Amino acid sequence: MKKIILLSVFVISLVFVSCKDNASAKINTTNLEQAKERDNNIKAAPVAEFDQTEYDFGEITEGDVIEGSFKLTNAGETDLIVTSAKATCGCTVPDWPKQPIKPGETAEVKFKFSSKNRTGKQTKSITLKTNTEKINEVLRIKGNVIAKS
Repeated sequence: MKKIILLSVFVISLVFVSCKDNASAKINTTNLEQAKERDNNIKAAPVAEFDQTEYDFGEITEGDVIEGSFKLTNAGETDLIVTSAKATCGCTVPDWPKQPIKPGETAEVKFKFSSKNRTGKQTKSITLKTNTEKINEVLRIKGNVIAKS
């Protein structure tokens, strides 16, 4: 019982001693001012605008390879960066701009779609990872593949 009382007194005294400083007194005002200035200077995120988000290749014969592109324009105030592009399957290979796209500039996101061993209605997606607010920009490729006779 004495140990419990002694331990309780020790813990209570430790709490009183450790809480003597006011938390707001520990704030470095120089760092706070620098953070406010930095936040005020941050520009809006880039905006990705496409001429189209869906490419319809129509009707093709099995084995044909379709090549196409999407025009990408940076409608924002800062550089637009595409960090990666991934297709839903290996039959579609995207090629994206590796350099930053300046505000107002346009670049192309190219792709190749191979219809080998694919028949019927086809819908594929290309997902671009960007530094826009949306982060993921999705483009679609669709059409119909007719079996070889």
